[in-house]
Amino acid sequence: MITKININKVASYKSQTTLETDKALNLIYGLNGTGKSTLSNYLLKITDEKFKDCSVEGLDENHEILVYNQTFIQENFFESESLKGIFTLSKENKEAETKISSAQKEIGKLDGEKIKKNEELESEKISISQKTENAKSIVWKIKTDYSGGDRVLEFCLEGHKGSKDNLFSHIISLEKFTEKPTKSIDELKNEVQEIMGENAQKYTYVPKITFSSSSIETENIFKKEIVGNENSSVSQLITQLGNSDWVKSGLKYLPDGPLKENKDCPFCQEKTISNELVESIKDYFDASYEADINSIKTSLEEYSESIQQIPNKTEFEANPKFEVFKKDFEIKFSAFNQLVKFNKKKIEEKIKTPSLARTLENSTKSLEEINDVISKMNASILEHNNNIDQKATVKTTIKKTFWEIMRWDYDQTISSFLLDYNTSKAKTDLMNVSIEDYDKKISEQRSIIYEQQKKTVNIDEAVASINNGLIDLGITDFKIENHSDNLYKIVRGENKERVFRSLSEGEKMIISFLYFLEMCRGKQEATDTGKKKIIVIDDPISSLSHIYIFNIGRLIKKEFFGEKETKKDEETGERINIWNYKYEQVFILTHSLYFFYEITETKHEERKETQKLFRLIKNNNGSSFQRMKYEEIQNDYQAYWYIIKDENQPPALIANCMRNVIEYFFNFVEKKDLNNFFNQEPLSSNRFQAFYRYINRESHSLGQNIFDFKEFDYADFKDGFAELFKVAGYEEHHQKMIK
Repeated sequence: MITKININKVASYKSQTTLETDKALNLIYGLNGTGKSTLSNYLLKITDEKFKDCSVEGLDENHEILVYNQTFIQENFFESESLKGIFTLSKENKEAETKISSAQKEIGKLDGEKIKKNEELESEKISISQKTENAKSIVWKIKTDYSGGDRVLEFCLEGHKGSKDNLFSHIISLEKFTEKPTKSIDELKNEVQEIMGENAQKYTYVPKITFSSSSIETENIFKKEIVGNENSSVSQLITQLGNSDWVKSGLKYLPDGPLKENKDCPFCQEKTISNELVESIKDYFDASYEADINSIKTSLEEYSESIQQIPNKTEFEANPKFEVFKKDFEIKFSAFNQLVKFNKKKIEEKIKTPSLARTLENSTKSLEEINDVISKMNASILEHNNNIDQKATVKTTIKKTFWEIMRWDYDQTISSFLLDYNTSKAKTDLMNVSIEDYDKKISEQRSIIYEQQKKTVNIDEAVASINNGLIDLGITDFKIENHSDNLYKIVRGENKERVFRSLSEGEKMIISFLYFLEMCRGKQEATDTGKKKIIVIDDPISSLSHIYIFNIGRLIKKEFFGEKETKKDEETGERINIWNYKYEQVFILTHSLYFFYEITETKHEERKETQKLFRLIKNNNGSSFQRMKYEEIQNDYQAYWYIIKDENQPPALIANCMRNVIEYFFNFVEKKDLNNFFNQEPLSSNRFQAFYRYINRESHSLGQNIFDFKEFDYADFKDGFAELFKVAGYEEHHQKMIK
C-alpha cells in the first residue's frame, strides 16, 4: 500500500508537496490545471527521468499500479486500431482453479509473514539508525571543538569536517591502541605553535652541569682522626682526656712570646701557664698535624669554588622547553645542591674537629640524574629544531597522533556503537535470509499460478464483460469483437473499420473506462501472477453528461469500494466493521465537486474508517496537497439547487441533486431524522412514495431505485421536495434557495 507520495520539480509542482495516507480509498479533488494529470502520469511511469525528484513510499515488487488517465487512453486507443486482449481466469478447469486458489492463499499467507518480517527488519533498521545518529552527534563534537576556538589543530580535520557521516566513518575505521597515547592535546597544540606560530624559531641547547670537585668527596683524609705529636710531654694527657680539638682551639688564647712568670690559664683561670707548658702544647700540634689541616682547608676552598660555579636555575628556566621538564629538573637540581652544600658543611666541621672522622656523600649519581633531565630537554630541543626544518612531516605526525588521542577518548561511544551495530547486523542478516526465503517460496507459488493460468486464459469473457457493461449504461449502437489472439476491436453495426474514431468524446471515455475496468479485474498477459493492485483513476467523467457521471460513479463504487462485514470482536464482544476490498488501494482524482461528493461516503464513521479526502490546489508557489474535510463539499450546495430548478435536466440528475441537498441539509447541518417527516401528511401520501423511496438512500442500493425513469415525475418530486422543507419548518430556506 502506498503510504506517501512526494511530488517535486515537475510541471506545476515547483517545490515538494506530500500526500500521506493510511486508507485504501483516497479521493482527490482539484480544478483543471492544478496538477492531477501530472500526479497520475507519475504513478503510471514512476521511473521516467522527468520524475527523478519525485518519490513514493510503501511499494515493493509485489505491487503493480494500474492508472486510468488521458495517457492511458492515448496509448491504448489513439495509437492503435485495436485493443489488447484482457485475460481472465476461466471456471471451466476446476482442477486448475483449485491449484491457483490454493497458491494465491499461500502467497497471501507468505506475504503476511513477509510483511511482519519486513516490519521487524525496518524496526531494527530504525533502532540502529537512531543509535548511529546518536553516536555521530557525540563524535561530531570533535569537529565543533577543534574547528572553532583557537583552530590550532583544525588542519587535523581536513577531509572530515564536511559531514557527520564522513567524520564518523573515519574514526570508527581507526584501530584503538592498547595503551593510552603519551601525548596530550595541549602538547600537540604547543608543538604546532612552536613550528608554525608567529614566534616559531629554533632553540639553543642547554649545557650540562659540571662539578669538578667530586673527587674530593672520596678522599680518605676526612675519615682520618687527626691528632698531635705523641712524643710531646702532654700527649698522654690530651689523649687520655680525648680533647685535642678543644686544646687546639685554646691555643689562640696563649701568649706568643716567652713568659717572665706564670700566666692565668685560659681554661681554669689559675696561674698555671708556664713557658714549658706552652712549648709542650705547641709541640703536640706539629707540622704533620698542620699539613693535614691545611689540606682539608684547601679542599674546602676548592669544593666551595665548584659549588659557586654551579649554574643558577634561572639559566635553565629561560629555555622554552624547560616547562615540560620543570618538575623533574627542580627535584633533581634541589637534591644535588643540598647534597654538595651538606658535604661542604661536613668539610667545615672536619676543620673544626679534625680528630673526628667524617664521610662525605658522593654527588656523582645525583649529578648524573640532573644531567639526564638536561639530556632529555636537549633531545626535545633537537626534535623541535628538526621539526622547524620539516614542518610538513611534523604536521603529518601530529595529525596521526591527534586521531590516536581522539580514538582513545571516544572509545566508549565507538565501542558501544560497534557492539550495537554488529548485534544489529547479525539480526538483520538473519531477517534478510528469512525474507529471501519468503520470496523464493512466493516465487514457487507464482510459478504454480503461471503454469495453471495457461490453461485458464479466456479472452471471450473479457469481451462479453465489456459489452455487457455498455448495455448496462444504455449503449447499444456499438460493441467489441475479437480481432485476433489477445486483441479485439470496436464495431458499429456492419461497419467494422476505424469505428473508434467516429465515437464521441463521451463514448470514447466510457469504452476506455470499461476497458480499464477489465484490466483491473483480469490480466494483461497470461503469465501475470496476481500481484497486489493499486488503482489510480484520473477524471473518469471528463466530457460525460450528468447521467453518465452518475452511472460511472455507481460503477466505481460497485467495483472499487469495499464491502462492509460486521463481526463480533472475540475479546471485547463488541460489533466491529470489517471492510473487504478487491484491490489493495484506490486513488480517484476529479475536477467535479458533484462527482467528488457522489463517491464520498456520507456516513461519518464509515467515511472515517475507509476514506481520506484531499484537495489539490495551485497558486504562485505551485501545486500542493491539502487534507479536505467532508464539510467543504458544501461548495456545490447551490449548484444542486440550480439543477433542481431546471426540469430539462436528466431525471436521474435532478433526483440525485435533491437527495444530495436533503442529505446535506438534514443529516449534516440540522441532523434531523427524515423518517419522522415522511410519516406526516402530505408526504405520507402515495403521490410522494417514489420521491420517498429515492430519498431514503439506505433502503435501496445506490442509484438503482431511480433507474426506471417511469417513476420519475418532475412535478411530484418538486412538490415533495418543497413539502419536506415545509413540514420540517424550513419553508423560508426552501423559498430562498429555489429563487
